[in-house]
Amino acid sequence: MLKAQKVTLVDNLTTELKDAKSLVLVNYTGLNVKSQQELKRRLNESNARMVVIKNTLLKRAIESAKIDNKMATDEILSGQTALVIADGDPIAPIQILGKFAKEQELPKFKVGVVDGAFSDESTLTKISTLPSKDVLLSQVLGSLISPMYGLVGTLNGNMQKLVYILKSKAGGEN
Repeated sequence: MLKAQKVTLVDNLTTELKDAKSLVLVNYTGLNVKSQQELKRRLNESNARMVVIKNTLLKRAIESAKIDNKMATDEILSGQTALVIADGDPIAPIQILGKFAKEQELPKFKVGVVDGAFSDESTLTKISTLPSKDVLLSQVLGSLISPMYGLVGTLNGNMQKLVYILKSKAGGEN
């Protein structure tokens, strides 16, 4: 790659990094081409993409984008590193990576930035096992609504007792 092409690539990547909702670095060593294509297809469905780029160029882009310096250490940027960039839901791609890693035992999380907060490998692994956003929202909604259903049931029970008593009194006077 020519130097001018490298500069353009780093500039474009820097812009993408600044606009991303989440960034995750993974070690994809041992992942065959067919598996990589399958992972990329799954990530595309959640409005994310996986980019394989030289570690030195990635380090320059991370530094240019002024992202957490912990992502650009030589220890993190060693070996085969792929970058997963999410433009939409910041959690969905991490969950896809976690599920794919359970199936294939690859790729392995390195570090990431989710909604501006640095996340290490253990944090990313925990995030990957969380239920989806829709499931969490429905659980919260269910928790909020359940006391209301209890109150309605209690009030209906008392109303039914009142109606029963009134019917018995009305029936007794006839």
